[in-house]
Amino acid sequence: MVRAYSQEHTYKHPWERVTSASWRKFADPENKRTLSHILEVDTLNHRLDPSSGKLYTTRAITIHAPGPWFVRKIIGQDICHCVESTVVDGQSRSMQLSTRNISLEKYIEVEEKIRYDPHPDNPNLWTVCKQETSIRIKPFSALASMAEKIEQKCVDKFQANSAKGREVMERMCKYLEAESTRGITA
Repeated sequence: MVRAYSQEHTYKHPWERVTSASWRKFADPENKRTLSHILEVDTLNHRLDPSSGKLYTTRAITIHAPGPWFVRKIIGQDICHCVESTVVDGQSRSMQLSTRNISLEKYIEVEEKIRYDPHPDNPNLWTVCKQETSIRIKPFSALASMAEKIEQKCVDKFQANSAKGREVMERMCKYLEAESTRGITA
């Protein structure tokens, strides 16, 4: 069975600021506490396509393994490795991120897609963020009957982490706004 959910959030900040915050959210020391499930983020590659002007980036993200503690104990792994692929199209003002796990795949498959676009009602000042996440626990004999409950626990955890991510993004946008204001007045 697959658990999927989608969320939409409007940032009352311009697209350029929100996408800058997205790039910087993991590096900011203040966010380490809020995003404590993120252990490490490394950029594997980035490439600017000269013909389209699109930026392609791949990052490796190491997180605390999702799910209840007893499942992590059974599978014997506390961390999970993920790959995030990002495409930024500055001309159309679109940023798309796709993240999936590359470890624990025989137990769980998680895919998250996030898209940042100018908000249709106020494209110069607001940004809409659309997030879709799917979680699939692969039943293994010892826990086959619990797979649905485990999926729901994972969904609950991912939704809580999404809320933390939005909180961090808002803080980063306000920081970037203050930084740009100081630059103008200085």
